Amino acid sequence: MSINIDSVKEYLLGLQDSICQQLTEEDGGHGFSEDAWQREGGGGGRSRVLEEGEIFEKAGINFSHVFGEGLPASATAHRPELAGRSFQALGVSLVIHPRNPYVPTSHANVRFFIAEKEGADPVWWFGGGFDMTPYYGFDEDCVHWHQTAKNACDPFGEDVYPKYKKWCDDYFFLKHRNEPRGIGGLFFDDLNEWDFEKSFAFMQSVGDSYIQAYRPIVSKRKDTEYGERERDFQLYRRGRYVEFNLVYDRGTLFGLQTGGRTESILMSLPSLVKWRYNWQPEPGTKEAELYEKYLKPVAWV
Repeated sequence: MSINIDSVKEYLLGLQDSICQQLTEEDGGHGFSEDAWQREGGGGGRSRVLEEGEIFEKAGINFSHVFGEGLPASATAHRPELAGRSFQALGVSLVIHPRNPYVPTSHANVRFFIAEKEGADPVWWFGGGFDMTPYYGFDEDCVHWHQTAKNACDPFGEDVYPKYKKWCDDYFFLKHRNEPRGIGGLFFDDLNEWDFEKSFAFMQSVGDSYIQAYRPIVSKRKDTEYGERERDFQLYRRGRYVEFNLVYDRGTLFGLQTGGRTESILMSLPSLVKWRYNWQPEPGTKEAELYEKYLKPVAWV
């Protein structure tokens, strides 16, 4: 079995280019600024950020390829076979925070990890997925999002979408709030039960389908009129997003613990956010509907 890291890197760089181009078009030409960086311990990446666009208040799309002689204790605690191995980690990670509260926030990530030691077989896996966090729910958007996710999975087996949808529902869950972050999507990690070629093909299918899932929703909702009430609720709900990323997110924790570039790791955080003490939505409102109907696992397709 041949493992081709160069082909993974080429795909990821192209994916970053493609998503940036499509979101730039959707935003009316307001482009991304690029920040190329080097990691002191080995590797680097390129961060692209769009701030104060017409549609996107903040959009960050990060490519990174980092490597080193050893992993931190936090990374080897539950994988002791990785101790004493050199590693490489490649990925594209993105978070999009729209200005209009009727356009959902979305996140996607695809990544490859390999750890090697002389005289031993390499340990490798793929991971990734995408999930969506609406502020105001629309059934047709949820169906489109999950149908696109299912279409990406179906060529790889009929059990793939249900398994990775459930994993997403379980993973993007704020235990301290007892609520999911949004309507889910796909999440997979440690994928190596298939051979390299099939696993890589699956990662590409997931990576390519993200923008197919998200852009039509942005196009449909971006001109919806809204007022201070909707904007206020959006900023309040963004607080949940921040809480998840700083408390639970594996990518955030791995990046910070491996001496990653803080600015790139935390680019997922929104520009503006609010917290309120013990706030509850009024019964019968659209805000209450988000909690009652959309913030729970649903079989959308």
